[in-house]
Amino acid sequence: MQHFDVLVVGAGPAGSTAALNLAPLRRVALVEARAEIPRRIGESLLPAARRLLGDMGLLDSFQAEAHSPYYGNRSSWGSSRWNETDFLRDPDGRGWHLDRSRFEAWLRRTAVERGSALLAPARLEAIERVGDSWKVLLATETGAVSIAADIVIDATGRGAHVARRLGAARRTRDRLVCGWVCQEVTCEEVTCEQVSETSENGGRGAGFTHIQATEAGWWYTAPIPGNRRMLAFHTDSDLPTARLAAQPSALLANAPATGEFAEILGRMASFSLKYAKTSAETNAEHGVTRASSSVLQPCAGPAWFAAGDAAMTFDPLSGQGLLNALFTGLAAAEAADRQLQGWDGALTGYVQTLAGIEETYRRHLSTWYQAEARWPNAPFWERRHSAKTRLAG
Repeated sequence: MQHFDVLVVGAGPAGSTAALNLAPLRRVALVEARAEIPRRIGESLLPAARRLLGDMGLLDSFQAEAHSPYYGNRSSWGSSRWNETDFLRDPDGRGWHLDRSRFEAWLRRTAVERGSALLAPARLEAIERVGDSWKVLLATETGAVSIAADIVIDATGRGAHVARRLGAARRTRDRLVCGWVCQEVTCEEVTCEQVSETSENGGRGAGFTHIQATEAGWWYTAPIPGNRRMLAFHTDSDLPTARLAAQPSALLANAPATGEFAEILGRMASFSLKYAKTSAETNAEHGVTRASSSVLQPCAGPAWFAAGDAAMTFDPLSGQGLLNALFTGLAAAEAADRQLQGWDGALTGYVQTLAGIEETYRRHLSTWYQAEARWPNAPFWERRHSAKTRLAG
């Protein structure tokens, strides 16, 4: 039976980040259920990630990946006017629109290069505490594998498959879901790169995300590397409008018909309704995913830590999901290393750090949703206004 100092379960952003930071110091095993990284729909990384990547010695390598620039956000929120929040004055500079699958592959590759042992595909079958070690049984393509580890980090996403086996439970605060379409785009009259240049208000299209609130929820569109664009609608799973999320043609047909949002999509022939008959005909990817805020309770215990979405999930309005995966992956690595050194406060410190993140997030989330008051009696918004006290903690 192989023995590791730390077993990281889940090789997504949080798990790979934890592994790559621990590997130079400890014997680390990184376990992932899938051998290949699945196709992802893309995501934005905020400018604050620059310092985090620098602290981990990753910034130069990350910049060499040449993800697309992310200059800021334009939103119609709280009024019909469009407002811009750009990163020109941000001390960290601009952010990035990511090729998410390539980003995950880079993190995983870096973890291996720094010394992590990667077991993939491998599925957790059993885990138990025996003395001072975890005894773990994995199912692999070549049969069952038993390993031992002093500390386990759960980075298995919303499922929190390790932590739930150890008695933790997820508390979900809302029913938010996201229906999305992502596809290659072609532009009428101008190239995709020229969309922002030809807009009279500037900044539309390439390099910016656009968010527009509507009575039933809110819409989002952003460019993705590889000449692709994502369109997403966020609403609650039990509302009639959730049916829009289930069908790409309905999603496209009900996208905002006026304003900058409509202008961007209207310039792109592949997003025009006349091309949106079926996913096959438009070469579109489509999906529906949970987007609710949630927290794992507890998020850590004796000799185990949860990181990334396993520990907490964020409303996409915050843009915090991926940044939090990197931060908590690093924080879990530091806590694990401290515990192995015998620091008594390693567990408590990690729990307090995550509690602070959640408290700040809940306060900001309440503020963001309170700012949209045009439809106070619409179920989607009424829930978020009446939840002010609960969301604010």
